[in-house]
Amino acid sequence: MTRAEEPLPVGILDFQHYRALHHHLFQDVYDWAGQLREIRIGKGNAWFCYPEYIAREMTRIFDELAAAGHLANLDRPEFAHFISEINAVHPFREGNGRTQFAFLILLAENAGHGVDLDGLDPDAFLGAMIRSFQGHEEPLAQVIETLLR
Repeated sequence: MTRAEEPLPVGILDFQHYRALHHHLFQDVYDWAGQLREIRIGKGNAWFCYPEYIAREMTRIFDELAAAGHLANLDRPEFAHFISEINAVHPFREGNGRTQFAFLILLAENAGHGVDLDGLDPDAFLGAMIRSFQGHEEPLAQVIETLLR
């Protein structure tokens, strides 16, 4: 059994909970699981949030999420915006995508939506994440919509 198959850590969908998710998923792989990165990273010509701003940006995102009631009680909450924002920060050296996806599942469940993983097209999800990093959240919203039940 992998850590992803185990129950995910319980929390209040805040920044601390997000870090606990990363630690849970990667504790057997990285000594620094759950710790914020201290190096600059990017993909292609795009840089993720510089390490000196990670804590501030993640706090801002999770404060906005809390102010939005963690998207609960909405017919079709806008998950893509928050997942896109977290992706742009990329708070960990590795394992950001898996942590974002695990958090999306918890966020959707909290909002009263199941997630159908059988409908997941990993390439479409990755492509939509890349587009959201470029400022286009609609493809990610569409992919997420196909996963909700």
